[in-house]
Amino acid sequence: MRSPARYFPVVFVALGILLSSVITIAQQNPRDEEGHAWWQHAVFYEVYPRSFADSNGDGIGDLRGITSKLDYLHKLGVDAIWITPCFPSPQVDFGYDVSDYENIDPMYGTLADYDRLVKEAHKRHIRVILDFVVNHTSDQHKWFLDSKSSRTSAHRDWYIWRDGKGPDDPPNNWVSIFAGPAWKFDPTTGQYYYHYFYPEQPDLNWRNPSVESAMFDVTRFWYKRGTAGFRLDAVDILFEDEQLHDNAFIAGTDKFGRPNMDEKYNRRLPEVHTELQRLRKVADEYDAVLIGETWTPDVNELKAYYGEHNNELQLPMDLLLTSLPLSPQVLRDHIAVVDAAGGWPTYVITNHDIIRSYTRYGDGTHNDDIAKMMAAFYLTLRGTPIMYYGEEIGMANNDPKTKDEVKDPIGKVNWPMEKGRDGERTPMQWTPGANAGFTTGTPWLPVPASAQTHNVETEERDEASILNFYKKLLELRKKEPALREGDYIALNTADSNVLSYLRRYKTETVLIAVNMSTQKQQPSFDLSAQKLQKPQARTLLQNGATVPAGAFKTIALEPHGVYIGKIR
Repeated sequence: MRSPARYFPVVFVALGILLSSVITIAQQNPRDEEGHAWWQHAVFYEVYPRSFADSNGDGIGDLRGITSKLDYLHKLGVDAIWITPCFPSPQVDFGYDVSDYENIDPMYGTLADYDRLVKEAHKRHIRVILDFVVNHTSDQHKWFLDSKSSRTSAHRDWYIWRDGKGPDDPPNNWVSIFAGPAWKFDPTTGQYYYHYFYPEQPDLNWRNPSVESAMFDVTRFWYKRGTAGFRLDAVDILFEDEQLHDNAFIAGTDKFGRPNMDEKYNRRLPEVHTELQRLRKVADEYDAVLIGETWTPDVNELKAYYGEHNNELQLPMDLLLTSLPLSPQVLRDHIAVVDAAGGWPTYVITNHDIIRSYTRYGDGTHNDDIAKMMAAFYLTLRGTPIMYYGEEIGMANNDPKTKDEVKDPIGKVNWPMEKGRDGERTPMQWTPGANAGFTTGTPWLPVPASAQTHNVETEERDEASILNFYKKLLELRKKEPALREGDYIALNTADSNVLSYLRRYKTETVLIAVNMSTQKQQPSFDLSAQKLQKPQARTLLQNGATVPAGAFKTIALEPHGVYIGKIR
């Protein structure tokens, strides 16, 4: 029989472990009281770790730097951060060439640093999402090193190896997205291996069950460390035609001057969806979210990525939105299709591969107002938004001026047709001081002169800044059920200057109107179809907007003005 002195400490330890588990579960409760998943109402924030915050003065951002900025992100109104690849990597494609899926690259820190980041984020009710490079590994990954060692190696079939058609003649005509053929000859075994991206990024063979098992175990490794989900990189190219048929050429040329190719045999194969369903089952074991990098030439194709029973990706990104003009007519049609796709929309206006929204949409005169207008637009649609670091302060692209300045390999190889993606990846602008407060050393990419005016410290003191507009807007999302969960109802569908719509949830109605023109506009509204006969408006947030007193009928909008109001 145990003595009380020995028994009670064991009980207390057990209770402590149980209490800790309960707290962890409560922090990550996947459903609210009405049954909505946490990711439906969350605002995601993409962090490019090299460029966010440098804690040790080496000029490269790191995990401790991210941890040091969690209070800022919490006050901004962010609910989850997506960190682009921070795993060990030769950095040929800045982390998208992974050499070890279950560790942290020393330039970013350690697994202990990651664990602390997750712990501190949870204290602030922020979840952490990682970027999972599912299509390929680095050519320095132990799997590939073994795979290339001989034709009979244990990992040979983990990648796609084929004989050429003849001497110096690849297996087919497929091309790499980064220019050149998609096949590289390896003299060690006398065969070619397939790479959709750089030669240093060999494609995995997802038809091999061992690859699937190993990659699923990678996700479990990170889920068990508190990771709340993954953004899945390049999901639409997981599978290739087994017979390696040549692709057909179609009209026009790509940005490298090559004939356009119909990637029928190496992109968007049906097997992709079967695999995503299996990956989703693993995610569901941990109440995790899967976000998809889903490039689609037709927005109607997004529907397939949700799965017939909403059993694939919870959040396939609407990346086509980033290529559309500021046209209410075009955007109205686009939103209608996304909204009707049967899943929960996921809106993005910029990221680490796309020219920053401030630069892309700016006209040189109304840039700050346009930035506020775009925020009001995509942060009030029905769905989950994914912000990109610095978007909230109006960070602009800072493109290389000469080839010598380029760091991104795609720019080095294809200059001047392609300048690379350095311009949208420059250091976060925290202060107007040296290196914008990003580092005490020499930043890995230069900080633009615009950091003097567009930075966190300066904008926090300016009530009319882009940053404070974002803060107010994100606070509204949390306060107004209609902005989180309400139906989307398009208004004034013939208006070619002002995009306007309602968000309605139960008895709550919020109207959003954004002027996408450079001229003053005064749209009129008839809300009788919504059973609002004599509506009254209460302004929630505006920039360059005036509503006349009395019954709500019209809004006066300055160029690129914004109005968000509650209608009763």
